[in-house]
Amino acid sequence: MTLLGSYVRPRETKRVWSGGLVALLHELGFSDGAARIALTRLVRRGLLSRHREGRLVHYSLTPRTVALLDDGDRRIFGLGRRDEPAGTWTVLWQNIPETRRQSRERLVRRLRFLGFGPVQDGTWLAPHDREAEVLALLTELDVAEHAGLMLGTPSAALDVRRLAGRAWDLDGLSARYAAFVAEFGDCPRDLGDAQAFAVRTRLVHTYREFPSLDPELPSELIPAPETRAAAVKLFHDLYSALAPPAQRHFDRTLSTR
Repeated sequence: MTLLGSYVRPRETKRVWSGGLVALLHELGFSDGAARIALTRLVRRGLLSRHREGRLVHYSLTPRTVALLDDGDRRIFGLGRRDEPAGTWTVLWQNIPETRRQSRERLVRRLRFLGFGPVQDGTWLAPHDREAEVLALLTELDVAEHAGLMLGTPSAALDVRRLAGRAWDLDGLSARYAAFVAEFGDCPRDLGDAQAFAVRTRLVHTYREFPSLDPELPSELIPAPETRAAAVKLFHDLYSALAPPAQRHFDRTLSTR
């Protein structure tokens, strides 16, 4: 999904050659077999469409994948760029039956990416108004009948830091941001095409975890992680600087031989 979001979706490429994708994943440390299994799983999940053209197999993004990538870009590239004032919070609780386990797991993954944290079994909390996104998600997964949604504000008498500490690992988040800066902070901008592709892909794949870890709590309630601003700036600077050579390597490898 990192490859699709970083190199396919921005170019609105219609179809990509399977052999090229396998070769790129091999460069990133995956065996050919693991790469092909991953592609097959994406097809089964409705995230890729498979097309055979003679002896060659190509893939294209499905409308669902385009929507997921667009939503992901909004969270990834908007992270840490605004400090919304304390206001409406969102509480969701769900009791999706075991027979719908896959839908429940998808719901949990998407809730985390929207900045929700678990406060107890089946109950999730976000420090912003996420009503529109959650309603759309419940409809998409067809689980609205198994969920409840409430908007409100924390009590002034409540220890918000303690509540947030139950839902999110705030201390661990600070350490993760610091580790990100340490890993990529000294990376040169003049890398060769293949190396730029490897570094930029690892950069995105690492950074895209932060929306699921960082609830972006209003700073008037809880200060932002100390190293978040540095991590956000580093990501945007390096992502843009390595884009031309990384995209060249992607396009060159994806060209059918």
